[in-house]
Amino acid sequence: MKTKQDLELSRILAMPLFFLMLCMSSLCIAQECPKLLSPLDGATQVDVNTTINWEPITGVPGYILSIGTTPGGTNLLNEKNVGASTTYSPPLGLPENTEVYVTISLFFFNRPTVVCETQRFTTGPLTEIPQCTTLQMPLNNANNVNPATNIIWAASPNATGYRISIGTTMNGREIIDNLDVANALTYNPVNDFPAETTLYITILPYNRLGTAINCTAFNFITAPEAQLPNCSSLITPLDGETNVPLSPFLEWTPVENATGYRITIGTSPFDSNILDNAIFYKTSTVIIDFEPNRTFFVTITPFNQAGDALGCPQETFSTLIGCGPYYDMVSGELTVLNPEFTLPEKIALCSNTSNNTITAPINADGYRWYKVEENGRETLLSTTKEIIILEEGNYALEAFNIINDANNTFECATTTYFEVEISVQPTIKDVVVTQQANSLSYEIMTDNVGDYEYSLDNEQGPYQDINLFSGQSLETHIVYVRDKNGCGTASRILEYDPTINGFPDFFTPNGDGINDLWNYLPVLELNNDKIATVHIFDKYGNLIFIFNSDSNGWDGSYNGKQLPEADYWFKAQMFSNKIFKGHFSLKR
Repeated sequence: MKTKQDLELSRILAMPLFFLMLCMSSLCIAQECPKLLSPLDGATQVDVNTTINWEPITGVPGYILSIGTTPGGTNLLNEKNVGASTTYSPPLGLPENTEVYVTISLFFFNRPTVVCETQRFTTGPLTEIPQCTTLQMPLNNANNVNPATNIIWAASPNATGYRISIGTTMNGREIIDNLDVANALTYNPVNDFPAETTLYITILPYNRLGTAINCTAFNFITAPEAQLPNCSSLITPLDGETNVPLSPFLEWTPVENATGYRITIGTSPFDSNILDNAIFYKTSTVIIDFEPNRTFFVTITPFNQAGDALGCPQETFSTLIGCGPYYDMVSGELTVLNPEFTLPEKIALCSNTSNNTITAPINADGYRWYKVEENGRETLLSTTKEIIILEEGNYALEAFNIINDANNTFECATTTYFEVEISVQPTIKDVVVTQQANSLSYEIMTDNVGDYEYSLDNEQGPYQDINLFSGQSLETHIVYVRDKNGCGTASRILEYDPTINGFPDFFTPNGDGINDLWNYLPVLELNNDKIATVHIFDKYGNLIFIFNSDSNGWDGSYNGKQLPEADYWFKAQMFSNKIFKGHFSLKR
């Protein structure tokens, strides 16, 4: 019967290749693993000198690489920490016609390393003999080389081994005679070389197809006998230490006969992007502003007049988690310690108030407000949560949290930029009223230009962006103009007087069925008071037509004849004996 542990192991092994579950106690967190980009998983006929590339995974600060010729094997590379690098070039190349297995592990500072499932590819055969190599230590034609030096050379593509010869004459072999050092790139002589002597070195790369041809000898001159210094090691921080402050104090062990120390620091084992062989004559220094959440690789090489210490190891330390992003073990999500907030790209303030206050939309440990000039220069205005701004322009808010970690205090800040516009309360300058046969139109004019919206008869809206209202009833209306940024509302009452506007201004009796009759408008018949009679006169005062409330109106004729275009007058009498008078136009 399978145990609970067996069943759990079977479940994990059944997971998809690039998606694992990190389980701690009862908590399981989904974790993506990187795919090989080059060579692809399952690729064949891969060049033996290939560089291995994989996809970066967000939130993963470092990778550990193993390469072998069996599933999960490490015989070609055993758990090499490559930092945040996502590429690795095997310095000795890869064996030909071989299935190669690559295991990528994800290194975290605040949780266990995740070992991803092994991927594989198959190399192709060698197709040519190797090329000649170059001497790297000592350099060719170097002088004053310590007799205890090691010999180091560059890798030759396609080489599976090297033969080395050393003598005191060109192509001489009296010190080392065609020694096969296998697939290595260094040779440490059993005995020191003779002092103050010119030495000649021939290195011949080879593979099963043959040996490199026409390779020339390198030479260097040894120095008088002297003792090389030993290697040093880190004291602060210790090799492998984590959670190191971002501006650490570096200290290393003193070496008795060392004149100074060469320090190299990089963000991967192959880089020197922080310090590149920098020389120090003491055993400590301060490095400013390391990147958080990173592993750094340090090599300390003591030196004296005899030369550099040989074979000094590379050491590592990791900086504190910092502001993130990093994985939260409780939520299983990426977390940052910076304040998270947003502000509108544009903020409108009112010109008619002295309290133009903007408040930071988050509680943080500190705030900085800046005015951003056209040349990009930022001027600090305030360090409080609120700020009063009276001028239009570009501004920035920086909110930060103060983090205390590993006896170090630092800020995690977030900055957002915004533009301030000053709005003005609207003022209605005029309302242009246009009357049609049975409706009114209003066009609203303001004294100033602003971001305004308009409503009719209801201060609460709805509002529209257009300042024109058409097809409105023949009655009193109220127009409202509101600043969209909350800087105030203006209004105006538009009185409708039926004694002046209660009848159409014109009509067009041309037989087209539109506006062919002239009559009063229904708005006049209010409060049960109706029209009794309407008399129409020409400009000379002659009575032309009489109609009452039962009539359809006047058709523009007199005694059956169409009258000419002209102005005509009317008198309307209500049943209450109220009289309305006015004039209108006949148009054809």
